[in-house]
Amino acid sequence: MESDRLDFDALILAGGRSSRLGGVPKQGLVFEGATLLQHSLAACSAASLIAVVGPDSGPLPAGVLACREQPEFAGPAAAVAAGLEALGRAGGGRDFTLVLACDMPRAAGAVETLAQCLASPAGAGDGVMACSDDGTAQMLLGFYRTSGLKRAVQALSSRGGLINGSMRSLLASLDVQLVTVLAGTTDDVDTWDDAAALGVDAGQPDVRQDRRGSS
Repeated sequence: MESDRLDFDALILAGGRSSRLGGVPKQGLVFEGATLLQHSLAACSAASLIAVVGPDSGPLPAGVLACREQPEFAGPAAAVAAGLEALGRAGGGRDFTLVLACDMPRAAGAVETLAQCLASPAGAGDGVMACSDDGTAQMLLGFYRTSGLKRAVQALSSRGGLINGSMRSLLASLDVQLVTVLAGTTDDVDTWDDAAALGVDAGQPDVRQDRRGSS
C-alpha cells in the first residue's frame, strides 16, 4: 500500500446524532458485508495508532483506542480534540493525523491518494483534504499535520468555540491543500436516500468480515 510509506495516526469520528437517519448509528450500517466502522478501520489500517471517537460500538480490533467527546454529541471539533488526547495518552504523535468520518464506505481509495501526496518530496503545508471531482471539499477526510491540529484545538478552545464547533472553524487557520480523489470515494451517508444510492443498509454484517478492521 502507498500509505505504508507515511507514518501517521488516525481518528475515526463515529459520534454524530444521525438525525436524518432517525437516530440509527451510522457506524453499524452495512456495506458489502461489513459495517461502515469496519470499512473505516480498514481504510486506516496503515496507521500506527487508531482512535475511534464515538459511543460504544462493541469490540474493536486489538490496539484500537475508543474515546468519546465531552459532552456527548458536541460536534466534530470536540471529537477531534478528544481523539488527539486519547492518541497522545497512548504514545501517539506522528507528524500527521488522518481524520475520517465513519460514513464514507469507499474512503479507502481517497486515503491512498492523499497519502501519496504527503509521501511525495514536495509535501503539503498543514495537510491535505479530499475533494470530489465537482470541487466539493470533504473536511472529514484528510491528513492534517498533528502539531497544527493541536494548535487549532487550543485556539478554538480559548475562544470558547470547541464545543459544537465545526471542522471549518477548527481548520480555518491551517494551510490545507485540496486534492481531487477518485469519484465516489467521498460519498457519505447522511440520509436513507444516500444509503440506498450507495447500497448501504441496516442489515447484519457478514461474520466472515469481522477481521476486516484488523487487516
